[in-house]
Amino acid sequence: MLAYSLVTAKSADPDRYMLFLHGILGTRANWRGIARRFVEARPEWGAVLVDLREHGDSLGLPAPHTVRAAAADVSGLERSLAVPIGGALGHSFGGKVVLEWLRSRGDRHTEAWIIDSSPSPNTAARDTSASAQVIRTLEALPRQWASRESFIAALVEAGQPPPIAQWLAKNLRRTDDGEHVFGPELSVIRDLIEDYARTDCWNVVETLPERCTLDVVLGGRSAVFSALDRERMERIAAKNSRISVHVVERAGHWVHVDAPDALLALLTSPASPQR
Repeated sequence: MLAYSLVTAKSADPDRYMLFLHGILGTRANWRGIARRFVEARPEWGAVLVDLREHGDSLGLPAPHTVRAAAADVSGLERSLAVPIGGALGHSFGGKVVLEWLRSRGDRHTEAWIIDSSPSPNTAARDTSASAQVIRTLEALPRQWASRESFIAALVEAGQPPPIAQWLAKNLRRTDDGEHVFGPELSVIRDLIEDYARTDCWNVVETLPERCTLDVVLGGRSAVFSALDRERMERIAAKNSRISVHVVERAGHWVHVDAPDALLALLTSPASPQR
């Protein structure tokens, strides 16, 4: 089962919970700050921070390692939880997982958010994406390290920006002998990236389950959505009042890092009549 953490506002008794799903090589800790502010502003909601397969503490799950399998993992976690799930938010890889997960929602009311995650396949860019470049860097480095600092220094020397190196260091796990090992199996991560690149989720958007709402957040400085993708999404939203498109102009792909206040304002804005 997937590893997770629950977050609620102080003294609150939420009647529904939002799943928070990270991107490739992230962990459930990536969204803790936003989740805490979200539940404080909307105390009727709790948050479930999830480690997707082969991330964080959710290691060793069996193949196939695909977006659909990751969505099935989330559905399995949902069934095991003693709290009602009313929605899901996913960033990047996690966004496509949310869209695949929506296929299982049936007639249940669901509030879905995808953060800078295009539904389109993009096999042409799968070997040149930032994630693929990080994987190649990690594959060229040792798996075990004497310290977190030595791991970060090696990544920076290999050309990764210090913030990325520090973020990747969150995947280090301490061994019994005091060393540090990079937790995720890179071959599994590569499988997930490649399946993400070939997965097409537009039919979920175009045939959104009747009781679901979908908010699509784009980073204004991000290249994840092509001009055609953005036009297509806005065209679908114009025909379906349960779909909304938001552009956070000053944010890149890492919307929750670049513009956390703007993203939180969207997440906590008054619900539309359809919600």
